[in-house]
Amino acid sequence: MTVYALHENPEWWPPFEAAFAAEGVPVEQWLLTGDTGDAGLDLDAEPPEGVFWSRMSASAHTRGHVLAKEQTRAVLSWLEGHGRTVVNGRSVLELEMSKVAQHAALRAAGVDVPRTTAVVGEHRLVAAAERFVAAAGGGPFITKHDQGGKGLGVRRFDDVEELRAAVDGGELDAPANGIWLLQELLVAAEPVVTRTELVDGEHVYSVRVSTAQGFELCPADACALPGQAPLFSLREGYEPPQLDAYRRFLAATGTTVAGIESIETVDGRVVTYDVNTNTNYNPDVEAVAPRSGPRAIAAYLGRLAAAEAGRGSAAA
Repeated sequence: MTVYALHENPEWWPPFEAAFAAEGVPVEQWLLTGDTGDAGLDLDAEPPEGVFWSRMSASAHTRGHVLAKEQTRAVLSWLEGHGRTVVNGRSVLELEMSKVAQHAALRAAGVDVPRTTAVVGEHRLVAAAERFVAAAGGGPFITKHDQGGKGLGVRRFDDVEELRAAVDGGELDAPANGIWLLQELLVAAEPVVTRTELVDGEHVYSVRVSTAQGFELCPADACALPGQAPLFSLREGYEPPQLDAYRRFLAATGTTVAGIESIETVDGRVVTYDVNTNTNYNPDVEAVAPRSGPRAIAAYLGRLAAAEAGRGSAAA
């Protein structure tokens, strides 16, 4: 039985294609770039038998695929409505598209998250920042987009007046869904973050990610810049202290594949600030890791596909 991979960026696909081949699992890509084609999506038609894996990205709009997320919402609703097995399905897509949703679900699972205020519309940012900073007793803060990806839109401000000048000067890029986040500035003990890769509740490995050059933290080989020092390295033997809480979060949200990012702060906190449900894997880390992230996914989906095929045979 075939696994169908739903995504919008062919440049990110080769490591997964190789992993499925190595695991002997048939896979077919469904590219969802926002164009449903001339025939559209026939909601009464039966989807093919198989297992469907969604890895739509919150940053699709930055690659010109502005409607890819809307198309994926429709396709996932269609698949789930017909009872197909979908990994990282419709509810997980909404989690990928909103850091507000991530924040709420992480907090509910007992994960330490940054103090955050959501603001609808740039015209409300300054007034909201005044209240945010006053409640904290002063200090710097950051803005970011509710629907982001790769750390896009993250910017530090030392005070409200600095933010006011940026707003008045038209310096801020608008978030795709119009929702801004104001967030406490987390001061890391070192200029690094940790990305913990999980598949079906299992900790595959964790990655040490340098933030010395900023927060555009795309690990895929296609994102690497010529001459750039390696940003990603394996955290050998690392066991995330919040792993049980991460598993509660994954179970509560129905998330099967995820890369979860956290910061270890100067005051001893381990604070989680982002969830990537379309996680990519860095080739340098994959080369030395004790197990492969893409192959863990391929093996898991292969087991699901085999189980689906077995049920089909029994029913026949």
